[in-house]
Amino acid sequence: MRSQPANRINLPNDILLTYAEELLDQGKEVILTAKGNSMLPFIRDSKDSVCLKRAERIDIGDIVLAKVPQRGYIMHRIIGLDTDHVTLMGDGNICGTETCSRNDIVGCVKEIIKPGDRRRKPTKGRIWRFLKPFRRYLLFILRRIYK
Repeated sequence: MRSQPANRINLPNDILLTYAEELLDQGKEVILTAKGNSMLPFIRDSKDSVCLKRAERIDIGDIVLAKVPQRGYIMHRIIGLDTDHVTLMGDGNICGTETCSRNDIVGCVKEIIKPGDRRRKPTKGRIWRFLKPFRRYLLFILRRIYK
């Protein structure tokens, strides 16, 4: 059984992520435990954590924390970008996207932290995005493996 670090706090998402946004605005880094399966296979629910930093510059393929109107905070990958708007989609989603403004991007994932404190830089997910037509089948298998 993994013991919790002394500086770990469990809060409701709306409170936690609002506070995380304030810290990111101050230039601090924030580490959050992932919740949900929308970023499978790269970020796993309750097993992986992410280290966020303020998004100075964003690009297609970046994993970001965004405040999406009528949805709240989500962590998804950027799949489309224009002057004003950003289109997001979770790697673990078969279809369905969210759109927000560039100003709604709260932070960018700097590192993905796996169990045992193994840290790695996130990729741009190019191959996974290319495999989009086959995601339904790949995710079916991966969800069985990760259970």
